[in-house]
Amino acid sequence: MVHTLPAVAALRDAHPRAEITWVINPEWAPLLRGNQDVNHVHIFPRGELRGLGAPRSLLPWLKLTKQLRPELALDFQGLLRSALIGKASRARQLYGMSDAREGSRLFYHRVAKVNRRQHAVERYLKLAESAGAAVGDALRCPIPSGDPLPRFDEYPPFILLHPFARGGSKSLSNAVIEAICRAFAPTRVVVVGKSTRKINTPENCVELTNQTSLLQLIRLIRVASFIISVDSGPMHIAAAVTDRLLSIHTWTDPRRVGPYNPDARIWKNGKILQVSELESIKLRKRGRRFKARDVPAIVELIRPLVPIDPMLV
Repeated sequence: MVHTLPAVAALRDAHPRAEITWVINPEWAPLLRGNQDVNHVHIFPRGELRGLGAPRSLLPWLKLTKQLRPELALDFQGLLRSALIGKASRARQLYGMSDAREGSRLFYHRVAKVNRRQHAVERYLKLAESAGAAVGDALRCPIPSGDPLPRFDEYPPFILLHPFARGGSKSLSNAVIEAICRAFAPTRVVVVGKSTRKINTPENCVELTNQTSLLQLIRLIRVASFIISVDSGPMHIAAAVTDRLLSIHTWTDPRRVGPYNPDARIWKNGKILQVSELESIKLRKRGRRFKARDVPAIVELIRPLVPIDPMLV
């Protein structure tokens, strides 16, 4: 979804009078708060469309979706489900991308040719171009300001650590999380994300796992002195608002799914690189986990940018 924001912004610039409706899962809708490029949000109740009660929820939703009747529907997700939603909206035209999967291309009236090796942002911009958007060098990626956390003091400065991802192989181990916290002591390290794991947190670690809303997480990203994150949604939010970011890639290709920010940094196979360097450097396709022995290198990178606050000495 974060990768789609610049494409929707480009569509708005090209069609200032258009009525733009975004079909979205309810848990991600707060990311569109205050977004002036989007007129309406049409909630897709994904969680309710499972099990025996699915037909009871699906039929009323389909009835509402059929009333949308847009001139054009754009399928940025490129899956069979998203293509079927486009058809269910009774759109006059449905456009999608050449790398769409699960047979979804069969439903498209026009296919935007994209390079599947390009970053997701650039692929989505190609789809926006097929709908008349003009893409320049300056892209807009509107992210809400976020909500402050109650009883959390944003001073002294802190490092935000997001170590969890849906793919277990992308997440950091407990030992690595604890090693990162200890290495940056006495600077606070705030750990966020969704996980069922129990972490033995050092004294300088603020453990907020499973305790933040999406908008509260965005606020923490905005006020943190530096963000360390695995390849995940929060990492992409961070890339949209700051270059003080290190994205850890175990098995994923940072050229395709890394931070879309030339000044951010990535870790891959023991190397730390600036995103702007990726085009000129050959990376091994096969990755490995981030280990405790890799922590000193990120401390060397981050400590000059986040000096120890005199208040903590």
